[in-house]
Amino acid sequence: MAHEDIIRILLVDDIELVRHALRTILSAYPRFAIVGEACDGEEALAWVHRCDPSVVVMDIQMPRLNGIQATALIKRFFPHVIVVGLSVHAPEDLRQEMITAGATSVLTKDHAGARLHQEITIAVDYRSAMLS
Repeated sequence: MAHEDIIRILLVDDIELVRHALRTILSAYPRFAIVGEACDGEEALAWVHRCDPSVVVMDIQMPRLNGIQATALIKRFFPHVIVVGLSVHAPEDLRQEMITAGATSVLTKDHAGARLHQEITIAVDYRSAMLS
């Protein structure tokens, strides 16, 4: 199966401790490169334009521009970028809004450590296979 050698990841969360934890977890995988961090949706859009990530790990609830709004804009202007949503609480209505905006999946933050690597890898490899 065709796949990207290095998966470029942008982390977006308004809590620095969460970004640090995600960076620590994901940096353990040699195929992953953290290319930037943003604290809200507006900053995320600027980072996507600047660093062209393969994947954006996006918190749903943030100030200024939330994760749902930011995901819709990212997918509109950068349709090749994969977005994985994260939330402390992910009720079905928020999950559905995030998927409708263009996210491939939504994880709760307490499951992110165990499942985020797998979600990212599957989404990127699927997209690569579809493009080849």
